[in-house]
Amino acid sequence: MPGTAQEGNPLATRPGWELGAQAARYRYLEPDFAKLSGNRLGILAAGTAVSAEGVFSRFDFRQSYGRLKYEGSGTQERVPDWILEARVVAGLDWVGGSFSLSPHLGLGYRYLYDDLRGYSSTGASGYRRESNYIYAPVGFTVRFRLGEGWVLAPMLEADLFTRGRQASKLSDAGLGLMDITNEQKKGRGHRASLMLEKDHWAIGAWTHYWHINKSDFQCATAVVNGLCFGGIEPENYTRESGLELRYRF
Repeated sequence: MPGTAQEGNPLATRPGWELGAQAARYRYLEPDFAKLSGNRLGILAAGTAVSAEGVFSRFDFRQSYGRLKYEGSGTQERVPDWILEARVVAGLDWVGGSFSLSPHLGLGYRYLYDDLRGYSSTGASGYRRESNYIYAPVGFTVRFRLGEGWVLAPMLEADLFTRGRQASKLSDAGLGLMDITNEQKKGRGHRASLMLEKDHWAIGAWTHYWHINKSDFQCATAVVNGLCFGGIEPENYTRESGLELRYRF
């Protein structure tokens, strides 16, 4: 039977508002095509409500920014890159004497924007890209009592990819191409974190991973005799790992 959410129990999911900051290393790879990599800084906010029966609901928002290095058709430095992510999850606490288990599931949205306008080292012209993912997070947090108010809280999660949409502003390149939007239907993701919690503070390490299969094909020119020039969004991999500090009000 599920335990109750105990007032002030550090093993229970903690209600309230949180603000935090994070630093990360980021790597996006399209095998045999391109790579974007570099450091990122981000801010985050969260709000959590917990019932007397141990049922919790949580809203998370994250914004991350980096100036990345592009490697593909030549190289390009300091490419602006934004990530915005919003999630809603709900779950249930099982609270014991020395540890607790808190499974959760929900709905997530991830938006990425990078601006490759300009020219690479080989003179290739770039363009803006916008990426949208919708996914279902399913995971759990375990909290272990360490003593003196400290709690160790590992979290594991599978992110079930539902749908993706990739907008490529090919008209930026000045080659007479039309902007295209590719649909991405298959992929998978996961994330993990290891946090130390005490009183109002939480600090720890985390990682996010995505593997998205190649998209459909879209025409970037007019269709002539049943033929056109266009493109797909290639199969790609994203890894983002870093450190995080949170304060709960």
